[in-house]
Amino acid sequence: MLLENLLRWQDGESVTDEDIQALAGWLKNAHADREIAWRPARVLMQDFTGVPAVVDLAAMREAVKRLGGDTSKVNPLSPVDLVIDHSVTVDHFGDDDAFEENVRLEMERNHERYMFLKWGKQAFSRFSVVPPGTGICHQVNLVNLEYLGKAAG
Repeated sequence: MLLENLLRWQDGESVTDEDIQALAGWLKNAHADREIAWRPARVLMQDFTGVPAVVDLAAMREAVKRLGGDTSKVNPLSPVDLVIDHSVTVDHFGDDDAFEENVRLEMERNHERYMFLKWGKQAFSRFSVVPPGTGICHQVNLVNLEYLGKAAG
């Protein structure tokens, strides 16, 4: 799996011949003189880990801007799907509109965080956000994002 990944992404810059040799050395000696490169085809994140990642990307863009660089070059290397997962709190139950009311309250309570993620979705390429109330990460991955594996594979 590691070798296939290295060969898939070998471009002479992010993955080099030396990276492949490091893996071969690790397989032979259980030791490598360098880090073994790994580049997933895509990344699925929950909002609890995704929000700090977007903050980091925004901070990197700000640093690149201060240094006079091209901020549009700061983007995730692999496509990222951030799922706002397990965020709906049960305040209302037992009636037909309970779910919709709980989602409305969730949006109200977390408006600032969701606006930030919406900005991130617009600011960064290869970054999407699955809104609250859509499902948990595993369900969204299997049902709604499954096509990505077919497209990338």
